[in-house]
Amino acid sequence: MSHPSEEVRARLQTDRPHSARVWNYLLGGKDNYPVDSAAGDVILTTFPEFAAVARVQRRFLSRAVRFLAGEAGVRQFLDIGTGLPTADNTHEVAQRIAPESRIVYVDNDPLVLTHAEALLTSSPEGACAYIDADVRDPERILAEAAKTLDLSRPVALTMLGIVGQISDAERPAELVSTLLSGLPSGSYLALSDGTNGNEALNRAVEAYNGQSANTYHLRSPQEIAAYFAGLTLVEPGVVSTATWRPDADRSEEPTAEVSVCGVAVKN
Repeated sequence: MSHPSEEVRARLQTDRPHSARVWNYLLGGKDNYPVDSAAGDVILTTFPEFAAVARVQRRFLSRAVRFLAGEAGVRQFLDIGTGLPTADNTHEVAQRIAPESRIVYVDNDPLVLTHAEALLTSSPEGACAYIDADVRDPERILAEAAKTLDLSRPVALTMLGIVGQISDAERPAELVSTLLSGLPSGSYLALSDGTNGNEALNRAVEAYNGQSANTYHLRSPQEIAAYFAGLTLVEPGVVSTATWRPDADRSEEPTAEVSVCGVAVKN
């Protein structure tokens, strides 16, 4: 892998925690800096279940992509807020079911960019691409994605833990709507985000926001459900992340219900 450019090194901000690197630490990864692990430990001290919550959300990604590539028959995926590579990345899950699947990953964390080579290992029949972009620039994301995906055919848009990084002032629902408006009928949205009903989690996120380069905004389940407005929800609707179509042969580890998720189709 080539060394990161001067610009990427400047963007790394190794003196401040970054969400993708903190998430990597919470998932047991090694692609983080001491400042990230320290921030992760602050979260775990205040809300010890957070690492389990991170694992629950990651497993929802696998279940959702299996549904989308399998039962729904989707062959194109736009994964925004990719994070650092870990087990069962979107392209791996999709291409196990349909090797011809095409996946575009989007993230704006420079360390994710430096790991893109590891992420972009597509099957010969399919394709993977990486866009270094911010979710706040949906028009650019769609324009870049169109170089790999056929936006006249259904696309599965996955947004896990990313809309919570958008403040109310930045109008997150409008960003989701703009992205969906660029996708045709038959496309899907899979989304999961943290909820604000647990006081320990609220305190943990407040402590994290006080030191991080990114801030996270917990919202009510009703606010998160509103991102699916105008779409047709797949059963069981917007539910606790651990309870969305759980694997029959695997019981989820018990955690506080602090995130909700859903999958819906654009008519």
